[in-house]
Amino acid sequence: MSWSTTGGAGVTSVRRAAAGLLLACVALGVAAAAAQTPECVVIDDFARARVGAFPTDWKPRKDSGLSVYTVVEEKSLRFLRADAKGLGIQAVRQSEWNLAQYPVLVWQWRPREFPKGADERDSDTNDSALAVYVFVPYSRIAGPKAVKYIWSEKVPAGTILSSNFGLTQVRVLRMGRPQGEDWVEERVNALGDYKQLFKESETPTPAGIGVLTDSDDTKSRAQGDYANFRACRG
Repeated sequence: MSWSTTGGAGVTSVRRAAAGLLLACVALGVAAAAAQTPECVVIDDFARARVGAFPTDWKPRKDSGLSVYTVVEEKSLRFLRADAKGLGIQAVRQSEWNLAQYPVLVWQWRPREFPKGADERDSDTNDSALAVYVFVPYSRIAGPKAVKYIWSEKVPAGTILSSNFGLTQVRVLRMGRPQGEDWVEERVNALGDYKQLFKESETPTPAGIGVLTDSDDTKSRAQGDYANFRACRG
């Protein structure tokens, strides 16, 4: 009897030790997986794009957009420069990522010339020096839904607008001319903005991103630069 009792206690101790070891292994595995998950994934940093050309991984909505967007290099940084003369054509980069895991969209931009007389609140003057889109599939006929972020010369930051019959929800991030020509980095919660602006609870899979520097409504000229598009965890 004494042997049986001692053996039972010993077995219990072994089982507890094994259970503790298993939990420790699981914790280490989770930690290792988290460590292997990068903080950000690159959507496009234009590092492999050819300077002086339209980036091959992007597509213009119309062929005339090929002359609007060009890869430029300054101080070892490659980026996308837009120069729109009386045109309003998007450039789009198809890219899917896990929006639940990487809800934050990060990029750099800087305006070079605002379209004269532009005011995004008026459909007759709806031009912008800088605009960035996050596209979500919606309809083969109507096209995708989009959250559009703009840098406006006149519309106050924080303003929410709508276009394309409500399929494009617009958030003004910045207003006015910058002091100097330094790059400005933006970090937006694209997932949170999508759910809030479209009043949806499900997490979609993005179809890609886009940019638009346009001056077709004002019949003027707009210029701006874009760089380092990433999707980040926070």
